[in-house]
Amino acid sequence: MKTTLLSCSALACATALPLPAADTLTDAFAKGQVTLTLRLRYENVQQTALRDATALTLRTRLGFITAPLNGWSALLEAENITAVDGDSYSQAGLNPGGAGRAVIADPESTEINQALLRGVLGKTTLTLGRQRLVLDNARFVGDVGWRQNMQTFDAVSLTDKSLEATTLTYAYLDRINRVFGDHHAQGYWQSNSHLFNASYAGYAAGTLTGYAYLLDFKKAAAAQSCATYGASFAGTAKLNESYKFAYRAEFAHQTDYGSSTLNYATSYYDLEAGLTAKQGSLTLGREVLGSDHNVGFKTPLATLHAFNGWADLFLATPAAGLRDTYVKATASLPAAVSLVAFEHWYEAATTGARLGSEFNLQLSRKFGQSVTGLVKYASFRRDSALFPNVQKIWAQVEFAR
Repeated sequence: MKTTLLSCSALACATALPLPAADTLTDAFAKGQVTLTLRLRYENVQQTALRDATALTLRTRLGFITAPLNGWSALLEAENITAVDGDSYSQAGLNPGGAGRAVIADPESTEINQALLRGVLGKTTLTLGRQRLVLDNARFVGDVGWRQNMQTFDAVSLTDKSLEATTLTYAYLDRINRVFGDHHAQGYWQSNSHLFNASYAGYAAGTLTGYAYLLDFKKAAAAQSCATYGASFAGTAKLNESYKFAYRAEFAHQTDYGSSTLNYATSYYDLEAGLTAKQGSLTLGREVLGSDHNVGFKTPLATLHAFNGWADLFLATPAAGLRDTYVKATASLPAAVSLVAFEHWYEAATTGARLGSEFNLQLSRKFGQSVTGLVKYASFRRDSALFPNVQKIWAQVEFAR
């Protein structure tokens, strides 16, 4: 995974500790748990040819999870995002007052974030309803946890761990609830999609994962429909008492699928290797998203902010594809501060043309069990007139209980 994702999947955020089982429906509510998260964020964006954008937003998320009754529990979670000055940035085109300013994809909204039933029978878990899904490192399926309004799925998902060291996951996606909210033209996608994922962690050298993601979207999102088949292997090898060698390799092949009117077939690969220690890590990586018939490799359900730089210049793969060569460093600093830093070098996959480079830096610290603070910086320096220069600064405090 290329960056720390401040997110979680399914019911994980709502229940840090298992709730006691209930004997009756009344007992399930009485033993239930209220959840609350507050995230206050400042974001400033400076981008070529646009007016500067500044967003000071507060996300409030309130939920309730019942105690399990005969293996079943329920979660209802509401969310509100408000801005001190909603016209000081473009809310992805939703606010006329933000015209001409850079986009900050945190529009003001109020919605049901999650509403689901979850059943556990032995080592099998079934989840029905609006839910978060994060598969593997979120490169293909994620909850976009960085944005104030996370991505959720109206879905049926099934996870089974009956086989030793094996996790099998299937999900049917009926609707994708995207970060822009229901009022945006691309705020949600109607879907007839299937996700298959299987991982085996029984090898001493690491975990082997295979997947097939058959994504079929309707109407305005039809061009995002695609079929992706791939596999990854990731693990560590102990070098001595202080250092480990970490590695990851992934390959995927993609074609048009379902409602898509495109005609293409292209590939993806990612290679990472590095040293890890208690004090930090240093990783070298190269990620390539290919292109065919002027169509770049697609990752429409990914947590995109975690990949190809925090300036978010490559949320959609360029028509000529993308090569991202990067160095990542992490460190545990004094005063319990955690550091994450990247340097990226970008090229077009088909031509080798230089697109630009980017520096990323994040400092974060936990305060007790409930509060996390961070500051974060991204600077993209273009080598091609096809892209703007971009600088972004964030400061954030989050409370969760």
